[in-house]
Amino acid sequence: MADGSSNARGLRISGVVQGVLARRSIQAPPANAQNLREAGLTSLDLVNLMLAIEAEFDIEIPQADMTPDNFRSIDAIEALVAVLAPAS
Repeated sequence: MADGSSNARGLRISGVVQGVLARRSIQAPPANAQNLREAGLTSLDLVNLMLAIEAEFDIEIPQADMTPDNFRSIDAIEALVAVLAPAS
């Protein structure tokens, strides 16, 4: 069951992802489970996405967690942020 903080976190992550996609002129918002590489993000975009997530949630993602799997979808990013910043 999703709580309010989880909903808010998901919306914030979705907004960050949409911002990165918009820089590539991709306007269609991806589904939460959609692979972000398939949505049009490049490797460099994923690095920028990691940095943007760190800034948005005021967290530092450990190097061990900077993996493609943790940034493959909005759902995956949300799961990572839930562990690193549970109160966000």
